[in-house]
Amino acid sequence: MTTTLAGGRAARRQTMRRIRPRRSPAVPLLLAVGAGAVAVLWLWWNNTPSISDTTGRIIAAGRITGLLAGYLMALVVLQMARVPALERRVGSDRVARWHAMSGRYTVSLVIAHVFLIMWGYALQAGKTLGDIVQQTITSVDQLPDMGKAAIGTGLLFVIAFLSIGPVRRRLPYDSWYHVHLLTYAAMYLTFWHQITTGNEFAVEPSAKTFWYGLYGAVTALVLWYRVLTPIRLNLRHRMRVEAVIEETPGIVSVLIGGRKLHRIGAEAGQFFRWRFLAPGMRFSSHPYSLSAAPRPDMLRITVKAIGDHTSRLRELEPGTRVWAEGPYGALTAQRRSRGKVLLVAGGVGITPMRALFETLPGASGDITLLYRANTTHDLALWNELAKIADERGARLMYAVNSPDGERPDISADSLRRKIPDIDDHDVFMCGPPGFAQSVYDALRGAGVPARRIHHESFEM
Repeated sequence: MTTTLAGGRAARRQTMRRIRPRRSPAVPLLLAVGAGAVAVLWLWWNNTPSISDTTGRIIAAGRITGLLAGYLMALVVLQMARVPALERRVGSDRVARWHAMSGRYTVSLVIAHVFLIMWGYALQAGKTLGDIVQQTITSVDQLPDMGKAAIGTGLLFVIAFLSIGPVRRRLPYDSWYHVHLLTYAAMYLTFWHQITTGNEFAVEPSAKTFWYGLYGAVTALVLWYRVLTPIRLNLRHRMRVEAVIEETPGIVSVLIGGRKLHRIGAEAGQFFRWRFLAPGMRFSSHPYSLSAAPRPDMLRITVKAIGDHTSRLRELEPGTRVWAEGPYGALTAQRRSRGKVLLVAGGVGITPMRALFETLPGASGDITLLYRANTTHDLALWNELAKIADERGARLMYAVNSPDGERPDISADSLRRKIPDIDDHDVFMCGPPGFAQSVYDALRGAGVPARRIHHESFEM
């Protein structure tokens, strides 16, 4: 049995809209971050006297690495706050990459800060580098708020270790996710020793005000968007499971009903983080894309069973309460800049592509969907796609393995043969990382500029 959600009035209205590309604010945001780092460097420079000996240089280096680590720590948490301007305009995948990169820099700076400042303190006390461990213990015991800072630093190291690729891949997603939330505690615990022991904040009241403002603003954003906004959304819309339908073997659609769901503001191509309040699933929150344009009374996700959480979706009973956070993601019509569009889907990556196939503005012949799967039996939602293609005059193609298992040719040459003007298209794609990379390379070889290849990964 398959679902059929094509042809909604809201979806048809969407196809009539004008193409109005929206620029990503990524570059201005990165410039703002750079300006903040320059301000931190100026703060250190302005409060650093002339240094004439080795001990002074080591302590000064420890201070600047500590200041930069504190600044980056605030940014790391800001990138976890799910601020709409970041999640919907920059893109969740890019924000996740920024978060991971900022986290690595932060941990590196913290290590340098602890080593340098303790080494400097040891030299100041007439000791040597070999006494650095004893000096660290003494400082934690005697200096204000250093005990909290030590705990916070330990949490940072645990989070960093568990985020290393090989380690993280061995952890269940839920375990890694909940451990990662300890970043908030690490920020709180390490903040206070910056204020009480930081030389810059002791001699420069305006610097202390700026630091309080930075951390206060980040805390407010986290509370608003991670706590209060989801509570408001779920109390207002009261979502429940309406039905669970098997689309193809191993792939199910979950129909989610609620009140005035069109007022959530979700767009085709976006995703929510879903929590189903059923036994064994209450503490699991996973990102799944909408597989159909939002309806006033219905949202739909389509998921492949590849893990414990996804396998349990088929067991959900109608009436099960649903807790959702979102919408997130920038893989929407706003990224489009050309009249013609190619949508490329690999496996269950068809879910956001199906919603875009239904709703992207365009005349007959403007929209093409290429769907890659292992076999024709794996082409989930195919009947819906065919109906949408027929109603819109869109082009629908599939690429499956041959009977002997040979993979189809999706190369620059084959793409140019099937779509001669492909270099004049915007391309949206979603699929496994290896598939996405190979298609990206083929598209670039076919002449599609990188700025017109739009992809969002949920491997976060």
